[in-house]
Amino acid sequence: MKKTLITIIAVLVCVFAYAQEDAAAFKARYERQVRNVGAAGVGVETILTRWEEAFPEDPAVMEGFYKFWFAKSLGSAVVTRDTRRYLGKDPMFSLRDSTGKEMFYFEDNVFVDSLFALSQTYIDKAIATEPCELSYRVDKVTSLMLYEKESPDMATQQLLKLIDFQRKSHPEWTYQGLSVDEATFVQTIQEYCFNFFQYATPGTYEAFKTVSEAMLKLYPKDTSFINNIGSYWLVYKQNPRKALQWYNKALKIDPKDYNAAKNCVILARKEKDSRLEKKYLPYLIAATDSDLERSACEARLESLTKKK
Repeated sequence: MKKTLITIIAVLVCVFAYAQEDAAAFKARYERQVRNVGAAGVGVETILTRWEEAFPEDPAVMEGFYKFWFAKSLGSAVVTRDTRRYLGKDPMFSLRDSTGKEMFYFEDNVFVDSLFALSQTYIDKAIATEPCELSYRVDKVTSLMLYEKESPDMATQQLLKLIDFQRKSHPEWTYQGLSVDEATFVQTIQEYCFNFFQYATPGTYEAFKTVSEAMLKLYPKDTSFINNIGSYWLVYKQNPRKALQWYNKALKIDPKDYNAAKNCVILARKEKDSRLEKKYLPYLIAATDSDLERSACEARLESLTKKK
């Protein structure tokens, strides 16, 4: 009986090992096909379908289907704007209209809504299966940002949910299966803030501020998000006095914070306030890693001092 039990256990171990190996084989075949033909190319759906039939709970196949349907949903079109930048991009070309006004032409994303919705169903399943896999969260937010463009309401809500998950659960994050630290999570959120800022529309500026404020509730001494709020007031709201309050808050936490020091000097020059520039140049001299910038700041400070 003991020998029979040992044999059964050995068989089960072999079956489990084979199943794991087979799942890895599906993934390898899928990745190879995607490299050759793209996320929605010929043969990809067939591999994903067979993979899902064999391993319906594998979040990797769910992500594969997300990428397939997202690629299927995505197209491009040329749009006309009267500004030189659109969603952080330069124009493809420009032409003058019948009135002589210069118009700018940009390549833009367009989506098939039903296929986009299907892609979201799959990435939501992947997130529900492995909530601590950060790459799935990135897939979700990135796709929403591309879909919503200048009005990123759903992307903002996803980021707020992610921040709240971090606050409540302190998860042990992974990225593509590898363990990552909390700093990676913080950096990921900041990259989205940067993208919101680069889009430079009223909706994305407000998203930039909302997400930064949420992160400051979690990390009140993180100067990168403090600087974000300063830049919101300086660039979008054109309120240098309010912006300076935030930059000063960052410098109080870290007197060698480069972004805060640089922004204070930029602000002073924009306002043509030599007294203010003279105050913040020493901060920038101490914070910069560039010998060239340091020398230029020292020369500028000396010039301002002599003028007095």
